[in-house]
Amino acid sequence: MRLNKFNTLTFDVVGTLIDFETGILNWFQPHLKQKGSEVEEEEILTLFARTEAHYLKTLPKSSFTGLLPVIYSDMMRSWGFSANEEDGLEFQDSIQEWPPFPDTIDALTELKKNYHLVAVSNCDSSYLEWMSTSIGDPFDEMVSSDVVGVNKPDERLFQEVLRRLNRRGILQEEILHVAQSQFHDIVPVSVLGWSSVWIHRRHNRPGFGATPKPYKMVKPSLNMQNLKELLEVLKRNREDESKRSKGTFSLKVTFNHTEAA
Repeated sequence: MRLNKFNTLTFDVVGTLIDFETGILNWFQPHLKQKGSEVEEEEILTLFARTEAHYLKTLPKSSFTGLLPVIYSDMMRSWGFSANEEDGLEFQDSIQEWPPFPDTIDALTELKKNYHLVAVSNCDSSYLEWMSTSIGDPFDEMVSSDVVGVNKPDERLFQEVLRRLNRRGILQEEILHVAQSQFHDIVPVSVLGWSSVWIHRRHNRPGFGATPKPYKMVKPSLNMQNLKELLEVLKRNREDESKRSKGTFSLKVTFNHTEAA
């Protein structure tokens, strides 16, 4: 694949740039401990994933952040506890404490020098703006589900992203989508014919964690373990292209000089 054709990188945010699994565990574990219960980390994460997938189907117009109180309530009831509205809203607000992955800020800072960066998120625009601020405001554009009216994996969200980029003169073949979720991102963009990078954040752990299991696995254009690896590949490609370009130029100069002699 010719990496030099891309001038735009679109990013999933929660799960790719923001470590939502750590954020979920940091909130649920002490909350459950207060109730005298300890639940294994993977059980918390997989239950979150199953519950989110259920509500994405039954409440398709609700944003990810809008679903968090409902997801919380269902999870607590599944463990035999009552759930109150106040705790659900507290869980929703805890998203402001979810940390970025260690490689996020440095990678985006470097990528911004050479690419148009776009956030594509199931979060409300207000929470998306907060998360963008927390990682240095790297995006040239942000597209959120509450504005579009649908959630990933609904292909219409990506179609809206493409419409916006087309208005800027950016073509689909110039876009590389970067995401960790096969379910939310890699599968739908594959259907639409986009190029993609799967950031396999759980490469050293089994299962899908807090991300819903996709109905099928799709082979992405590129498979990376983290953003640092992606940054290095793109940087190396630009350097190679620069060398080839300079080599071609030098050849032309030498040829013309010889001809003149």
